[in-house]
Amino acid sequence: MGAEKELKAKETLPATKEENTEAEKYKELPVIPSDAVLFPHMVMPFMVHEPGLLRLIDDALSGDRMVAVVAVKEPKKEHKELYEIGTAAVILKATRLEPDQIRVVVQGVSRIELEDIVSDKPYLKGKVKVLDDYLTHDVEVEALLASIRQLFTKALEFLPQLPPELKTLALSIEEPGALADLVASHLNVSHQEKQEVLETLDVKERLKKIHQLLVKQIEILELGQKIQDEVRGRMEKAQREYYLREQLKVIRKELGEAEGIEAEVEELKEKLAKKKLPDYVRQEAEKELKRLARIHPTSAEYTVIRNYLDWILELPWEESTEDHIDLKLAKKILDEDHYDLEKVKKRILEYLAVRKLKPDAKGPILCFVGPPGVGKTSLGRSIAKALGRKFWRISLGGVRDEAEIRGHRRTYVGAMPGRIIQALRRVGVNNPVLMLDEIDKIGADFRGDPAAALLEVLDPEQNKNFSDHYLEIPFDLSRVIFIATANVLDTIPAPLLDRMEVIEIPGYTEEDKLKIAKYYLVPRQLEAHGLTKEQLKFTDRALLQIIRHYTREAGVRNLEREIGAICRAVAREFAEGRKEPVKVRVKDVEKYLGPPKYLPEVAERVKVPGVAIGLAWTPVGGEILFIEATKMKGTGRLILTGKLGEVMRESAEAALSYVRSRAKDFGIDEEIFPKIDIHVHVPSGAVPKDGPSAGITILAALVSLLTGRTVRHDVAMTGEITLRGAVLPVGGIKEKVLAAKSAGIKEIILPKLNEKDLVEVPKEVREKLVFHPVSRVEEALPIVFGVKSLKDLKGAKK
Repeated sequence: MGAEKELKAKETLPATKEENTEAEKYKELPVIPSDAVLFPHMVMPFMVHEPGLLRLIDDALSGDRMVAVVAVKEPKKEHKELYEIGTAAVILKATRLEPDQIRVVVQGVSRIELEDIVSDKPYLKGKVKVLDDYLTHDVEVEALLASIRQLFTKALEFLPQLPPELKTLALSIEEPGALADLVASHLNVSHQEKQEVLETLDVKERLKKIHQLLVKQIEILELGQKIQDEVRGRMEKAQREYYLREQLKVIRKELGEAEGIEAEVEELKEKLAKKKLPDYVRQEAEKELKRLARIHPTSAEYTVIRNYLDWILELPWEESTEDHIDLKLAKKILDEDHYDLEKVKKRILEYLAVRKLKPDAKGPILCFVGPPGVGKTSLGRSIAKALGRKFWRISLGGVRDEAEIRGHRRTYVGAMPGRIIQALRRVGVNNPVLMLDEIDKIGADFRGDPAAALLEVLDPEQNKNFSDHYLEIPFDLSRVIFIATANVLDTIPAPLLDRMEVIEIPGYTEEDKLKIAKYYLVPRQLEAHGLTKEQLKFTDRALLQIIRHYTREAGVRNLEREIGAICRAVAREFAEGRKEPVKVRVKDVEKYLGPPKYLPEVAERVKVPGVAIGLAWTPVGGEILFIEATKMKGTGRLILTGKLGEVMRESAEAALSYVRSRAKDFGIDEEIFPKIDIHVHVPSGAVPKDGPSAGITILAALVSLLTGRTVRHDVAMTGEITLRGAVLPVGGIKEKVLAAKSAGIKEIILPKLNEKDLVEVPKEVREKLVFHPVSRVEEALPIVFGVKSLKDLKGAKK
């Protein structure tokens, strides 16, 4: 900024009193819009930098120095509207600070009314009329004057920034209107209130307004003073505490203690003050914080308490996400993420519908049971997506320590909360969807039983006050949606199973796998390997080749893995410069995946007597089971191998007893049994096998062995038998039927009481198979050997 320069000659000198001209002589005056209200006889400085106003000041200084100062109605608005009442003023002094900036000092002369704007170029010029005050002098005016002087004097005591001469000036002014203008110009009131005072020509009314404003101002000033006194008192106390703390800090420093303790405690205090916590949690946290402040940082207990407070501050005690349940969207999400599973989807949508109608309802704990790779975990993720909630998976496979669920007590070194509390900390909300994966694989040992600890977690009546050993403060789990997954139910303790609603997710048929591969797995693997659908395509027959000869599973996990292997090989080809697209046909599958891993061997294995085809259920789906029997010279022993369980061994003994009792009906020499040993073997000897459902298959193998007749290679069977030849129902019918279909079996023998279970089998599978529901062995054996009756079996050629 350049040096200040006082304007002289044409730039004008300060106006003198003698040179001031009475405003009454002026009919037109240049208008200065002002953000402040100017009163007559009052002096007001302001800065001018707009080109029009700079010209106005220059012209006024060249003439009689008279201007009209009119306040704008809303100073902050860009388009400014002027009040009609303003003040005629004389320019006392003008100082140029920069070429385009002048500091001006004006003094009000009289009130004027701006009747009209006669021009606005290069600056505003208006037609004005001088307004005169009027006053009826009486006792009330005298009283108002005395009271205003007293109140203004009192107000000045609260406003040390105002010059002390104002008090003397207020006492010396005799003219009531001038006194009112003096007080109004120095009051800390609004722009509009000052304008109202300026527009009041009745001096008595003006005095009344000033009196009201003074009373209000003094009340505000007294209240402000009281607040300041209180703050000052608190500050003095705080300063004293600060002084003592500084002394304590110096003492601790002399003793060799860390300087950061106070800062750490203060930081925790601030976090605790900002964190939303239930009252009982806050009380516990504050108690522990006080303990922390008293403990030396090198103490082991210091770290324990610090970690404990961190856990309390990071857990979502009050934070939650809002549910947005749209059943149409939920159905769309489930259909997009999962093929078929209509029964499962229907139950999930019913679950969500209840949640929508009654958000605070204590819903059931869902447990998805099915073989690996059928989409149990992804179903849980879809539920979270449909609800708009956060999702977290807790793997319970192999967990044997109760502390994994309930947490460790803080007395132990390295203690931490259990997996439930850890999951809540990670998701940051108290109402996520938590998936308890592989709940059937929880173990138990000397460290406790995790399954028993889960009883409280999964009980809606108890989990509102779930107590983790580490926290020792109840945490409300009632808003969490728990979903469990398992492969089998046998290993889940009954009390835990009772708390869950089991939803079975069956294995997929060959047709299901083909559609899942086309619409889900292939697009996902293409994206994962940076390929487009134009670059790589699979024919349906190629996908069926992979399904039949490279995977043997109820789900689609290995199928996706094999598709991924082909995508990797093709991605390498493109990375090495290939340009033309790839279409994978049946003949190309072996090129990418090697020789087939699973070949149809049913016909070959039953070409000799003593072999029968059974059906078995496993945690990963159904399987066909070959039962082999052979005989040798011996003493009538029954030898059983293949890692068979006790129930299966007893089934074999029952089958042999039945064959011996009906030997004559089967055309078997009864004298042969004491002279031979019979060996029954179930291949895949490393795999444990048990259950009664192979009874009818063992019986068929024994009859085949002893009659010398082979069984049909396209017939498989399942069912428990009794010593009297009855065929009893078994489980896993759907999985067994799907396995038979995959293996090329055409006909299936099953207990008559299991006929009702066939409704679970997909229609397209049922239509391609022939089912023989039987109640007795006599009904089954003719079908197995392809004869009309047992008599035909007896006379058949060996």
